[in-house]
Amino acid sequence: MIYSTATVPVNPEGEIPLTRAEAWQGLERKARDARLFLPAGLCTRCDVVGESPTHFVREATIAGQDLREIITLDQQSKVTFFQATGPREGAIVNELFEDEDGQLQLRFYCYIGLRGKQPNGPEEQAEQAQFDGETGYKAALLSTLKRTRELLAEGKL
Repeated sequence: MIYSTATVPVNPEGEIPLTRAEAWQGLERKARDARLFLPAGLCTRCDVVGESPTHFVREATIAGQDLREIITLDQQSKVTFFQATGPREGAIVNELFEDEDGQLQLRFYCYIGLRGKQPNGPEEQAEQAQFDGETGYKAALLSTLKRTRELLAEGKL
């Protein structure tokens, strides 16, 4: 199993500040259409195919892999992506919270496995290293906040 976590400040010094509501809008937009937030060409399809009062379902093609996710939104707080089909199984979470100093933070954490692969085998170890590396989920959090600021500046948030 793979467990990874990363946390970044939502409003580091020198950046245009985002309110919790603005950061949340960015997370919700990313959940509904990852193409707006991932590097060009990485996500080639992202469609919401079902919706209920408690969750929605999206189908996407990311890095050439087709997947289906059940996504729950805890308003202004947490987005959880349950991996229903695709190469991974488990949950990925993006969470907004205030730290002990009252500063807004964005945290990623996941607990997942790779379907059809040996637990803690070479494939999972490589995935763990990727998640925890410089281009992993910490970088994804920072790019999500950057794109949220761009959408806000463009009046699209």
